[in-house]
Amino acid sequence: MTRPITAGVDGSQESLAALAWAAREAVRRGLALRVVHAWRVHSQEVIEAGIAGDADGQAEWVHGAVTEAVGTVTAHHPDLEVTTDVVEGPVADTLVAAAADAEMLVLGSRGHGRIVGFLLGSVGQQVIAATTRPVVLVRAGDQPSSEAAGREVVVGQQGDPEDSADALRFAFETAAERGASVRVVRAWNLPPVFAYSPGSLKLLDEAGGLEPYERKSLAAAVRPWRERFPDVPVEEHVEMGSASQVLLSVAGTAQLMVVGRRAHRTAVGARIGSVAHGMLHHADCPVAVVPHA
Repeated sequence: MTRPITAGVDGSQESLAALAWAAREAVRRGLALRVVHAWRVHSQEVIEAGIAGDADGQAEWVHGAVTEAVGTVTAHHPDLEVTTDVVEGPVADTLVAAAADAEMLVLGSRGHGRIVGFLLGSVGQQVIAATTRPVVLVRAGDQPSSEAAGREVVVGQQGDPEDSADALRFAFETAAERGASVRVVRAWNLPPVFAYSPGSLKLLDEAGGLEPYERKSLAAAVRPWRERFPDVPVEEHVEMGSASQVLLSVAGTAQLMVVGRRAHRTAVGARIGSVAHGMLHHADCPVAVVPHA
């Protein structure tokens, strides 16, 4: 089954940038574009727009806003197949359902810092934690020029090869479509002394130390993707430090940052992991969060 690229829009500048990004990606991949707008009667976006009246009047305004946004996309990409769905209902639930049938879901991303949320407040984070499909977050200032040759697709790798396989696949496929290079980043820190075991000490001794061990681990994880995408240039990057710090240190040269995620359930809801959380709040380039299978 061929899946479309789906963009969630809410009328904000961030979501319009996400829609433009999704359209360009759909054209590159030869896929259709689906535009989804979820809304509620007397929702904040309707109030901010100054739209009064009954539900029918508000629905008419919402449909008009979506039509206008889609018109901008089709003017730039006249051959792109575009469908729209305007759904009255819970925003997060609607977007999670839309993502299930999508190649990826693309949303707008707002602001920096720990407090500011994403699409319609914290909805973006809820969607990322719940969906089994990749979610790409795009800031309002994103421009097509950022996808020019010379800017890398950066992807984080950690653990064993299979732990990051889905994120690596997404990064290499995207780079191949764009004619871009891939920088695969593996960060490492000194483990506490009590974490060592006779088996781990033997592996470190065979590798020649901690950093050579990390380099060998990264090379093993990347090898099958080098073989599958022989035309994609690859830079293997190993650096001591936290994963978030190391990834952010190279984000300035990235046209796209790709990170994996495992959702964690807590008493206050789902969390998406510290690395994905850090990239979404602090990286200026679009960030793709790819769930582990």
